[in-house]
Amino acid sequence: MERVNPYLYGMQFISGKWKATILHHIHTLGHIRFNKTLKTLPITEKVLAQQLRELERDGLVKRIQYQVMPLKVEYVLTDIGKELILALDILYIWSIKRMHERKVDIDPDAFIVHKAEKYVNELKDIYIANNALEEV
Repeated sequence: MERVNPYLYGMQFISGKWKATILHHIHTLGHIRFNKTLKTLPITEKVLAQQLRELERDGLVKRIQYQVMPLKVEYVLTDIGKELILALDILYIWSIKRMHERKVDIDPDAFIVHKAEKYVNELKDIYIANNALEEV
């Protein structure tokens, strides 16, 4: 049996340009719908479909199809997907701190979608420095 590095194993589930953002989006909203997500994220239809399929395959997201016309499909986090949010929060906070230290331009949307108290409390000075506090 081949031994697997735990870091590599864990990273395979969130590798992909949009997976962490999609997971956070679902966490924040409770669920997402495909077309609405296309309108809110700068992502192509092909990439969104691929990333959602992979997240579903890996057990982080559940696809719910309602038997109505027109067809209605929602994506929600599974229990293991919800567990991953804590790690993504830590990574997000760590990334914002490093970007600020290194004077990397931070996408203003990062502050808009991360309004929860846990982010603001941890990053208050950076929110102020980026004129993002009044949006919280």
